[in-house]
Amino acid sequence: MSCHQTMPMFNADKKINVRPEVWICLFLLLSTLLIYFQVGTFEFNNYDTSKYVYDNRQVKAGLTAKGIYWAFTTTDYSNWHPLTWLSHMLDVQLYGLNAGRHHLTSLILHIVNTLLLFGVLRRMTETIWRAGFVAALFALHPLHVESVAWVAERKDLLSALFCLLVLWSYTRYVKKPGIANYVPVLVFFILGLMAKPMMVTLPFLLLLLDCWPLRRFHFETANLFDISARQSFAKGYLLVEKIPLFIVSAVSCVITIFAQRAGGSIGSMDVYPFHIRILNALTAYMSYIGKMIWPAKLAVIYPYDKLIPVWQTLMACGLIIGITWAAVKYLKSRPWFATGWFWFLGTLVPVIGLVQVGMQALADRYTYIPLIGLFIIVSWGLFELLVRWSYPVLKFAVIAVVVSGILMTICWQQIGYWKNSVMLFQRAVAVTENNYVAENNLGHALLMDGKFVDAAIHFNNALKINPRFPIAHLNMGLIYARQGEPQKALQSYAKALAGNPNFAVAYNLAGKTHFRLGNSDTAVINYQQALKNDPAYAEAYHNLGNALYRLEKYDQAFASYQQAITIDPVYAEAYNSLGNFWYHTGNSEKALPNFLQAIKINPNFAEAYNGVGAALIRLGESRKAAAFFREAVKIDPDYLAAQNNLNNTLAALKNK
Repeated sequence: MSCHQTMPMFNADKKINVRPEVWICLFLLLSTLLIYFQVGTFEFNNYDTSKYVYDNRQVKAGLTAKGIYWAFTTTDYSNWHPLTWLSHMLDVQLYGLNAGRHHLTSLILHIVNTLLLFGVLRRMTETIWRAGFVAALFALHPLHVESVAWVAERKDLLSALFCLLVLWSYTRYVKKPGIANYVPVLVFFILGLMAKPMMVTLPFLLLLLDCWPLRRFHFETANLFDISARQSFAKGYLLVEKIPLFIVSAVSCVITIFAQRAGGSIGSMDVYPFHIRILNALTAYMSYIGKMIWPAKLAVIYPYDKLIPVWQTLMACGLIIGITWAAVKYLKSRPWFATGWFWFLGTLVPVIGLVQVGMQALADRYTYIPLIGLFIIVSWGLFELLVRWSYPVLKFAVIAVVVSGILMTICWQQIGYWKNSVMLFQRAVAVTENNYVAENNLGHALLMDGKFVDAAIHFNNALKINPRFPIAHLNMGLIYARQGEPQKALQSYAKALAGNPNFAVAYNLAGKTHFRLGNSDTAVINYQQALKNDPAYAEAYHNLGNALYRLEKYDQAFASYQQAITIDPVYAEAYNSLGNFWYHTGNSEKALPNFLQAIKINPNFAEAYNGVGAALIRLGESRKAAAFFREAVKIDPDYLAAQNNLNNTLAALKNK
């Protein structure tokens, strides 16, 4: 019995002239808003979000010509996804660094994706309630929280948006073939890959959809192919029409591998042997299915386990083979099962770990598009069970609402863990084992809150699990430096460099520690080494300028400050240092605009206000100078130099 045959029973009351699609869309919209709206009060977390937003100098500048060029040419952070960068830049242009607004942009995209998924399945399958249930599962499943509540995963949402637009356009192309309808398919596919390259398997997905639900060729007992489909398939038309998509996909794969290798994100065979990758991939598939059915103990990162139990691997292998066998066996009678299963398997291939990227064994965010396949199986399978009974659509709708309510409850709780970095990584530490990345990030969050003792506990926990983890050693060095133990800090930085000899940040921090100890020559060596490993490291150039200035190498110091500003035009500290450079070399006229630029970038920069005042005194503008000294003291009441300058200036004005 088809959905069309049962719809009249459910819509017997014609007094209500609102179509079911409208009610479903309203439910999807309101339920998603209800559970996710809390993200509008969330902070940025400390796991990659700094790279993508608040510490990224290009993104922080908003939409600029230079930034747009950078977005299309950079492979920073082992990715080429210009549309993702542009999305973050647009958010900064609109909202600044208001974390809640950035989160709400992600929520809007998730809602759009949900409604678009419903529309796509509604058009492709010509069903309403089954398509609506798939969209509800997509909107409300806890596994999708990571993609929505983590600003750094904007790429998931954008990639999915264009993937669904491809499917929408492809449906139109199938109904009315022609170049005019094919071009949007190709364009949206390219845009999707420019948001996140995980879409590379989409051409294969379109072939699946050709089988079901589009039925461009279909399998039936009486007639294997209809005439038009047989002719098309015989000519290879269904493959030929996708050749441009396969070419684009291949190009994207090459660019992605280049970007990942350039960023050092692809794990070597020594660290991740291929047989271990295969075992992890098999168990990851099983884990994703398990988490879809029972979404418990979800974490932002799951550590890679090289000692996977044999029974677990055998069970995973048996499960995959068994489901695949069932999908093939019932291909004629239940094509939706095959499409759903191979959708899930195929769209996960780029991130299943055969090419190991990063340290995670699996990730909730990777399921954003793949789970749609399993949701199709759940929805169509449930309907088939109910169709044998009376009022199947009504019962189906009731079950869908109940399941959605349960998912909303679980999802609400899972979203709450993303409120800030401390809560996020406390949860990860609690539900996973040997998770040194989560321990380190929890320690870093506590360090930023000034809880040095608690932070040190978690950094040490990370090092017990992975004694050579460079970032944890670096963070221990930060604690020692802030506690006034520079020698211990230097030892920690040395350990960080032993684990990663190209660790530019460790060289920079070691340089800062030597600078504070008065070892300017050693500081210069460390800063230069940092710049050798990261030539675009603006802070290292700035710090190098300070060390060179102390060594009275003024021309080199000036060049270093200028280079820092060239790399990062909104680097307030560099402008302030350049102002100090001109002031102390006797040129207050050149010092003044640099101090003012620092204030423009950072209106709460007390030292820059004091610098403006000092320059104005030399230029004979005492009354104006007093106002700037007063502002410096207002910002920082403990700023003794500004307080003394203010008192001296006021006394001088009084005696005139």
